[in-house]
Amino acid sequence: MDGWNGRLAPTLAEFEALAEAARATLPEAFRAPAAAVVLRVEDFAPEDLLDEMEIEDAFELTGLYEGIPMTEKSVMDPGGPDVIWLFRRPILDEWAARGDVPLDELIAHVFIHELAHHFGWSDGDIATIDRWWE
Repeated sequence: MDGWNGRLAPTLAEFEALAEAARATLPEAFRAPAAAVVLRVEDFAPEDLLDEMEIEDAFELTGLYEGIPMTEKSVMDPGGPDVIWLFRRPILDEWAARGDVPLDELIAHVFIHELAHHFGWSDGDIATIDRWWE
């Protein structure tokens, strides 16, 4: 336990760097479309977003894709980049509760899960392919 003395939880910038490292490891075919997605890291989701999603506990939302999936985009869609939100405190809480996954892997997993929505995958599609949570 002494190894944790004097350590602080990773900052928002450190979380962002870990997610960007995951983006950099994507297969070549996914890198360019992934580069077009803006990454935002906050401690928690904003209250209005939680209310809109009918989520009462801010610790229940670790990440969110906000945009129009590539499979549904058209030239008629309003401008503006797609955004992936990562929420630091809920991710840290999940990491501590799990106790069996390195933090950088959990951050990468949440980021890649949200990025899969950008590519047009549903939660069901992701669950079929990604058995990570088992």
